[in-house]
Amino acid sequence: MKNNNQSLQFKTNINCGGCIASVKPHLDDAEGICHWEVDTANKDKILTVKSDGITQLEVMDKVRKAGFKIEPINS
Repeated sequence: MKNNNQSLQFKTNINCGGCIASVKPHLDDAEGICHWEVDTANKDKILTVKSDGITQLEVMDKVRKAGFKIEPINS
Protein backbone atom coordinates (compact mmCIF):
# COMPACT_ATOMS: atom_id res chain seq x y z
CA MET A 1 0.00 0.00 0.00
CA LYS A 2 1.67 3.20 -1.16
CA ASN A 3 0.76 6.67 -0.01
CA ASN A 4 1.89 9.11 -2.64
CA ASN A 5 3.56 12.25 -1.35
CA GLN A 6 3.46 11.07 2.25
CA SER A 7 5.59 13.15 4.57
CA LEU A 8 7.95 11.14 6.79
CA GLN A 9 9.78 12.76 9.70
CA PHE A 10 12.79 11.57 11.65
CA LYS A 11 15.08 12.71 14.45
CA THR A 12 18.70 12.64 13.29
CA ASN A 13 22.18 13.82 14.21
CA ILE A 14 22.67 15.56 10.84
CA ASN A 15 23.63 18.93 12.29
CA CYS A 16 25.56 21.00 9.74
CA GLY A 17 26.07 21.69 6.06
CA GLY A 18 28.90 19.15 5.92
CA CYS A 19 26.64 16.46 7.35
CA ILE A 20 23.92 17.34 4.86
CA ALA A 21 26.50 17.08 2.06
CA SER A 22 27.48 13.60 3.34
CA VAL A 23 23.92 12.31 3.38
CA LYS A 24 22.85 14.09 0.15
CA PRO A 25 24.08 11.48 -2.36
CA HIS A 26 22.37 8.68 -0.41
CA LEU A 27 19.01 10.45 -0.34
CA ASP A 28 19.28 12.01 -3.80
CA ASP A 29 19.92 8.55 -5.32
CA ALA A 30 17.11 6.88 -3.38
CA GLU A 31 14.12 5.86 -5.42
CA GLY A 32 10.79 7.09 -4.13
CA ILE A 33 11.87 10.44 -2.64
CA CYS A 34 10.54 13.56 -4.31
CA HIS A 35 12.00 16.04 -1.79
CA TRP A 36 13.91 16.01 1.50
CA GLU A 37 15.32 18.55 3.92
CA VAL A 38 16.92 18.71 7.35
CA ASP A 39 15.97 21.37 9.87
CA THR A 40 19.38 21.87 11.50
CA ALA A 41 17.99 24.73 13.62
CA ASN A 42 15.71 22.27 15.43
CA LYS A 43 17.34 20.57 18.44
CA ASP A 44 16.25 17.17 17.06
CA LYS A 45 17.70 17.89 13.57
CA ILE A 46 14.43 16.91 11.93
CA LEU A 47 14.73 15.19 8.55
CA THR A 48 11.55 15.55 6.51
CA VAL A 49 11.17 13.32 3.47
CA LYS A 50 8.37 13.72 0.95
CA SER A 51 7.85 10.10 0.00
CA ASP A 52 6.85 9.07 -3.48
CA GLY A 53 6.90 5.40 -2.54
CA ILE A 54 9.95 5.05 -0.28
CA THR A 55 9.23 3.53 3.13
CA GLN A 56 10.25 4.74 6.56
CA LEU A 57 12.63 1.78 6.94
CA GLU A 58 14.26 2.45 3.57
CA VAL A 59 14.91 6.09 4.50
CA MET A 60 16.42 5.01 7.83
CA ASP A 61 18.65 2.49 6.05
CA LYS A 62 19.95 5.17 3.64
CA VAL A 63 20.77 7.61 6.44
CA ARG A 64 22.48 4.91 8.51
CA LYS A 65 24.56 3.91 5.48
CA ALA A 66 25.69 7.54 5.30
CA GLY A 67 26.90 7.17 8.89
CA PHE A 68 24.22 9.05 10.80
CA LYS A 69 21.78 8.20 13.57
CA ILE A 70 18.10 8.33 12.72
CA GLU A 71 14.88 7.44 14.48
CA PRO A 72 11.28 7.85 13.36
CA ILE A 73 9.03 10.48 14.88
CA ASN A 74 5.67 8.95 15.55
CA SER A 75 3.09 11.40 14.32
